Amino acid sequence: MKLFDSHCHIDDKVFNKDFDGVMDRADKVGVKLVMIVGINKKSSQKAVMIAESVKGCYASTGIHPHDAKKSTDADLQFLIKLASSPNVRAWGETGLDFNRMHSSKQDQENCFLRQLDIAVELNLPLIFHERDSNGRFLQIVKDTCLQKEIKGVVHCFSGSEDELKSYLDLGLYIGITGIITIKKRGKDLRKLAKIIPSDRLLIETDAPYLTPSPEKNRTRRNEPAFLKHTMLQLAETRKENSEQLSETIWRNTCLFYDIDI
Repeated sequence: MKLFDSHCHIDDKVFNKDFDGVMDRADKVGVKLVMIVGINKKSSQKAVMIAESVKGCYASTGIHPHDAKKSTDADLQFLIKLASSPNVRAWGETGLDFNRMHSSKQDQENCFLRQLDIAVELNLPLIFHERDSNGRFLQIVKDTCLQKEIKGVVHCFSGSEDELKSYLDLGLYIGITGIITIKKRGKDLRKLAKIIPSDRLLIETDAPYLTPSPEKNRTRRNEPAFLKHTMLQLAETRKENSEQLSETIWRNTCLFYDIDI
């Protein structure tokens, strides 16, 4: 299988000591491309630096909703300049997170709306984060779609069937993480994964977070090499051939990030 980790954070300091080993292990199991996702000014800068120096790596720039209250216009202008790199193929991770509330709802919405405008101006696909926004994220994206054409992926989808159908109706892609491999926590996701059109599927690790089973029994740190477990479980869940499905998802991801196959 040839795999594309559509969302990871291998710029995180937990990978500093064995970064080369992480990339070697990924390559050996077929993970040939990775998207390193920026969440603030510092991480976006490091993601771009890695993408410009390591084969098979691409980057996104953006402000995570947790960091919305600290985001300034100067930060966004800095990220816009970073996004001029040919290795930057998306904007985000951006969206709304009303669970932990590291930033106020108003700060999150203001920052999200500004980034939607930027992504449209730069013609970049969006990497969306949504958690417990009680429909507000969906409403903002719907309103934006009425005025502008956007392309986006709902990273780490864990919503309801109604939310899934709404995202699909808006033309969004759906990112599936290692949660699908976890017996109890992934039960609902496995049900919904069966009804996602194959041409809207992306897979991701969100490394170093969300370590899939069975790796989670031996390590807390997720890494791109573990993407294979998500791929195999997704194929099993959908009762599809893993080789064929992985090829479809590879094409989806390359198309989404505008990468020549």
